[in-house]
Amino acid sequence: MRSALSGIATPEKWVEDWMRGGSVNSAGIRVDQDTALTYSPFFAGVRVLSEDLATLPMFLYERLQPSGKQRATGHPLYALLHDQPNDMMSAAWLKETLTAHAITWGDGVAHVVANKRTGVIEEIWPLRPDRLTIGVKRTGAGRFERRYRYDDDVNGIHVTLLPHEVLHIPGLGFDGVRGYPVVELAANAIGLGLATEHHGAKVFSNGAAPGGALSHPGNLSPEARRRMADDWENIHKGIDRAHRVAILEEGVTFQNVGVPNDSAQFLETRKLQVTEMARWLRLPPHKIMDLDRATFSNIEQQQLDYVSSALNVWLVRWEQAVLTQLLLPEERQKYYAEFLVDSLLRGDTTARYAAYAVGRQWGWLSANDVREKENLNPVEGGDAYLVPLNMVPAGGERAALEPNAMRRAQLMRGRGGTVRDKVAEAYGPKVRESVTELVAFESERVSELVARHLEPERGRLRTRSLSGFLTALSALYASDGPVAELLTELWLPLFTVFAADVAADAADEVGAEDDIDLTVWARAYTLAHVAYQVATSYGQLRNAAQSADTPEAIVDDVLARLAKWEEEKADKVTRWETAQLPNAAAREAWKDAGVKRIQWVARGSENCPYCTKLDGTVREIEDPFVAKGDEIDGDEDGEKLVAKRNTFHPPVHAGCQCQVIPL
Repeated sequence: MRSALSGIATPEKWVEDWMRGGSVNSAGIRVDQDTALTYSPFFAGVRVLSEDLATLPMFLYERLQPSGKQRATGHPLYALLHDQPNDMMSAAWLKETLTAHAITWGDGVAHVVANKRTGVIEEIWPLRPDRLTIGVKRTGAGRFERRYRYDDDVNGIHVTLLPHEVLHIPGLGFDGVRGYPVVELAANAIGLGLATEHHGAKVFSNGAAPGGALSHPGNLSPEARRRMADDWENIHKGIDRAHRVAILEEGVTFQNVGVPNDSAQFLETRKLQVTEMARWLRLPPHKIMDLDRATFSNIEQQQLDYVSSALNVWLVRWEQAVLTQLLLPEERQKYYAEFLVDSLLRGDTTARYAAYAVGRQWGWLSANDVREKENLNPVEGGDAYLVPLNMVPAGGERAALEPNAMRRAQLMRGRGGTVRDKVAEAYGPKVRESVTELVAFESERVSELVARHLEPERGRLRTRSLSGFLTALSALYASDGPVAELLTELWLPLFTVFAADVAADAADEVGAEDDIDLTVWARAYTLAHVAYQVATSYGQLRNAAQSADTPEAIVDDVLARLAKWEEEKADKVTRWETAQLPNAAAREAWKDAGVKRIQWVARGSENCPYCTKLDGTVREIEDPFVAKGDEIDGDEDGEKLVAKRNTFHPPVHAGCQCQVIPL
């Protein structure tokens, strides 16, 4: 609808077109900032850049001395940049709007509203680029300064803004004042794309056939020619009338005078224009859904290239605009703005956890650093930084240990466990913390299910309530359920680093020259142990619920099982994992190093007949010491120990402290 308030200062688009005929390019199509956005490849490119930038959080940081940084949450700009710049917009909306303006018009400009008394910035409002004029004025001090003239006849606003009153995000520029308007520069490319769309629409509106001519052997009067053309179009024009049978009388013939779409390479032209738009906007083609050359092998690299090139320049423009335009000169040495781009650079779960494992292993990431990157809450004691025991300075603890040759000479008791024991001792508290967090989570969730499904009513338990509890319990302890997910998050980075430290010592024991990477093995080990813990916990709770006879007994047995876990589970699981993982990881490292045989060494086995029986046993490294179902004899009065699985390394039972050594 045309506005009655259109004037010379801010004429509406229809007035501009009427006065100058629009901006027509070589393709004969008017292209401006409005019509360009109706061309899907250009709109997609603008949308990708502006929306991707908008989704990234921008933080205001304070520099710490002598190094480091922290989020400056107390600074007035922090909330404006990260949360809400004004009463009507979110921070993402403002970033999206100004970036889109900068791409299409060359400049994204916002009005910065500051408190007149204190000078503190309180609001940031975007300005319409079609009502903005940017110029330069010479000041009294002989310097040049930008001026921003904003004229809005509709709302009666006519004002000149000074540089400190605006946030200006320019695009690629040529004079230091304004950015190039991409729409005007790419008018021919956009116009050609619009022209092909217009052509395609016309073809279908004419029955998906090119234009033609009706030929009559005689001479027709103007009225007869007009009537013949009208009759033909009334019968055949339009997609709904395509392919009707034509009846030609009195020698009339039809001749094609257009070029078929396949001959004109219509589809190829449209595809080429999509690539052309990607070139204008510096985008990988797959970002605007041109997937002809995208493969599973290169799409990740294209995404990284997009972040580091096309998107990164806009991030830098925003960050430097905030630094130079919204912060006072005396604040710039202390504060700065920065986007958090981790979410766009994250790989899959395996790749992320492997990277975290390296950071944890070499001491530049703590558990809480990793949890923060995964958007998880910190845990108590998670700020410690681990250092591999084989990478301490010369003359330190590692140098004081026995040389590898001397350690290998001690084949039986006391040998091979010195460093491994220290590694297990260092990781024991971390394992205990993880199990404690797991038990707290289980207690909370299972207690909720008990209250919801097992509330006794008039001294009896409804069958449907017990069934509902077991169904909900099964979902909670499913292989991909909440308990398994939490335990995987807790154990995968921890066990990966744990195994890496064990592998470093194991490689040193056998003189391996190459580094041994157990990242993949640690993942498989973690998932297997998570599955075992989840299945065991579910089985205990299910048996407790099904074995009791009365509603009160069911509730009591389930809650008693939870209480027992809170008292015992953390210590029990910690003892098992700190005994099993060092032996398992060492054996895996020796396999990679080419070790063929290993030996069982019993420790602390004076009162354990089973460990004594295995002491000194030698096996090929691929063979189990005890096969599933085998029995281990104890003393004459002792019971036989039946193996529930193939045992390739200690422990063979709860509390076993045995180890394996390479031969």
